[in-house]
Amino acid sequence: MASTTIQVTRETRDHLAELAKEQGKTIGQLVEALAASRPTAAQSAERLAADREAVRGVIGVALDDEEFEQAPDVLGNIYRIAAEKVRAARSDVA
Repeated sequence: MASTTIQVTRETRDHLAELAKEQGKTIGQLVEALAASRPTAAQSAERLAADREAVRGVIGVALDDEEFEQAPDVLGNIYRIAAEKVRAARSDVA
């Protein structure tokens, strides 16, 4: 794997070295772990779109992106919709 150099102040380098040492890592491993743990804006948008599609498929309700954006508590709304569907299904059985 090719590597490169990142220029930082000595204080930052020393701080990163101490953090890495505390975690049993090298500075490079510490920086790689940080990069892997933080998605880019494009990656976040892709995940959001995929998650919304999964939600639509699971709950069977066609919420559009605008409804997702306007909902103050999307997860709470999803639980509410799912509970309504369960209650409706139970009343159909009874």
